[in-house]
Amino acid sequence: MFYISKITKHFGKLSLAVIIITFVLFAVALFVKGFTHDLLIEVAIFLVSVKLILMAYSNSVTSKKLEKKLSGIEEKIDELLARGK
Repeated sequence: MFYISKITKHFGKLSLAVIIITFVLFAVALFVKGFTHDLLIEVAIFLVSVKLILMAYSNSVTSKKLEKKLSGIEEKIDELLARGK
């Protein structure tokens, strides 16, 4: 299912606007140029944009996981230091 709250957690409003504009421009190019040889170039550009979007999402998810793990490690170190005193 498609949840906007999950998407906005990983992308800012400006990034979402760029994603929407990219898709709209691709759709416009599809209708303006038609199904010609130039369509392959448009598709390639669109796929590169999608790949960049997926990489940004993956980096955001990984960053949040690492931040959570680092916070857990920091808490455990603080507990060990508190016991040693």
